[in-house]
Amino acid sequence: MSAVLKELSYVLCLFSAVQMAGKRHCCPLLSVRPLRCLVDEKFEVVVQFLLPGLPVTLHAQLQSEDGDFWEAFGHYVSDASGSVKVSEDASIGGSYDGLEPMGLLWSMRPIPGSRTGLRFRKKDVFKPIDVHISVYEGHLTEGFREKCPLASVVAQRWYISPGVQRVDVREKGLKGTLFIPPGPGPFPAVLDLWGGGGGLVEYRSALLASHGYITLTLEYIGLMDTNGKPHNVDNDYFEAAFSVLTQHPQVCSDRVAMMGLSFGVSVTLGMAAYSSVIKPKCVVCVSGSHIMPVNGSLADVFNEIKKNVRNTRYDEEQRIIWRDLLLPIPDDPSKKVDMGRIKCPVLLVVGDDDQNWPASESAEDMKQMMEQAGNSHLLSILSYPQSGHLIEPPYSPHIRASNFMLAETKTKVVVLWGGQTLPHSKAQEDSWHKTLAFLEQHLYSSGTVVSKSNY
Repeated sequence: MSAVLKELSYVLCLFSAVQMAGKRHCCPLLSVRPLRCLVDEKFEVVVQFLLPGLPVTLHAQLQSEDGDFWEAFGHYVSDASGSVKVSEDASIGGSYDGLEPMGLLWSMRPIPGSRTGLRFRKKDVFKPIDVHISVYEGHLTEGFREKCPLASVVAQRWYISPGVQRVDVREKGLKGTLFIPPGPGPFPAVLDLWGGGGGLVEYRSALLASHGYITLTLEYIGLMDTNGKPHNVDNDYFEAAFSVLTQHPQVCSDRVAMMGLSFGVSVTLGMAAYSSVIKPKCVVCVSGSHIMPVNGSLADVFNEIKKNVRNTRYDEEQRIIWRDLLLPIPDDPSKKVDMGRIKCPVLLVVGDDDQNWPASESAEDMKQMMEQAGNSHLLSILSYPQSGHLIEPPYSPHIRASNFMLAETKTKVVVLWGGQTLPHSKAQEDSWHKTLAFLEQHLYSSGTVVSKSNY
């Protein structure tokens, strides 16, 4: 009997020792909340059950639809309870530092050894961005794939909410995509115009639809006709798109906005000022200009730009700077939109370090024109120091320069967009939420609440 009691006593002592060790160093728990959300929503990253004062690295990685890997990481030290909370604790190194709750997303960059000149853009909005978040012991800067993490989790980021419909638009000679929020409507609407890179870009429109707007994104540069020849669109093309929106049975026909980025700003302002068909309730202009031949087509605008090709500059890495192609701001009124003709609220989003388009100089000239015309009360300007041209939805990786395909020669160049990562990322977050507030103010009736679809 004494041997049995002795064995039992040994087992109890061993169990007690395991319990005490477990309290000192349990298996770390990594949590991300929410695990599924829209890309413009914040998440909370927390690590628990670490040893107090333990140096750790939080690492985030995703794979683009082109197969390229992007990563970000921050260095932390666990607190007295053995926890790290990214929204409350500062990173002391890595791809970002300081108190940055979303640094694991906006500081992402291609992993070492990746192809050069990459830019992150979502293509299929019905597939999430899977962000693999891991915690490692120690302060690491490389070799994450070769090391075993203490814990990992996958968070999903979406550009589209459940229930949003995607509809191809090919009527009236258009090439576009319509996104319709769930429910019977009627909804306000946005005509979404991207820039000179061409193509049919859908992710911003899908995100706007997730916030309660029927959105039509339109391809208008580099279109081909039925014979495979280049088809240069004119004002009728944009008027047809605007009509498709206003005539849609789920759209509030008197609550339709236009939103332009880069070259799309010139189109947006030109249509708002001169079209007898397009009468937007408000317009949002991101990183653009009002400089364009007033009575010209898109081809005329590009020809005007080409006249100043001698003003092309290059930085020390031979990256192209195009902002001077439209400078100096012309005094000739026939070469820029008459801003005095604008009769709706205008929101300008400007990066002061835009190296691709003279957005800041253009904004100042537009302001002066509207002050002289007596309609400056319609103008709001969001100007962001050290921010570049590609002002995307929040928490998107900042891209200072990337590859760009010249449409005419089909040659690839590297274009300098500008901006510094931290201020540019702050500008993306601030401008997006103020853009949503601007649209809600002017497109929704007073007292109407716009809510996101929940996952």
